[in-house]
Amino acid sequence: MKARLKWVEAVSFLAESGSGHAVLMDGAPEGGGRNLGPRPMELVLMGTVGCTTYDVIHILKKSRADVRDCVVEVDSDRATEDPKVFTRIHFHFIVTGKALKPEMVERAIKLSAEKYCSASIMLGKTADITHDFEIREAD
Repeated sequence: MKARLKWVEAVSFLAESGSGHAVLMDGAPEGGGRNLGPRPMELVLMGTVGCTTYDVIHILKKSRADVRDCVVEVDSDRATEDPKVFTRIHFHFIVTGKALKPEMVERAIKLSAEKYCSASIMLGKTADITHDFEIREAD
């Protein structure tokens, strides 16, 4: 995997992925930025929730679950001193589908957390990571 980053101005950076996609990162005004994009650590958190949600949806679909939607709300804390690593991350999955079984959703989340999601397993070295979920019936 490769990436490239170009300094734009002040604390604004354009990151390009090896797959050809780009994202602009920027800092808060009090840190010299213009608030033009997410902070780098926000992208770490968003990438992690993307990684685990990808796994959960994939596992549910492979299990032939009739999953229609998935929203994950994330709450986290970071250390107050440098390096300001994540110390706590909580994922709340809201999974919508037809006749979804709680044990199937729980299993998918557990497999992602313990086996498949490289990002959350990596962040688990510094953060206490927890998960919960709710199931909503699709119309």
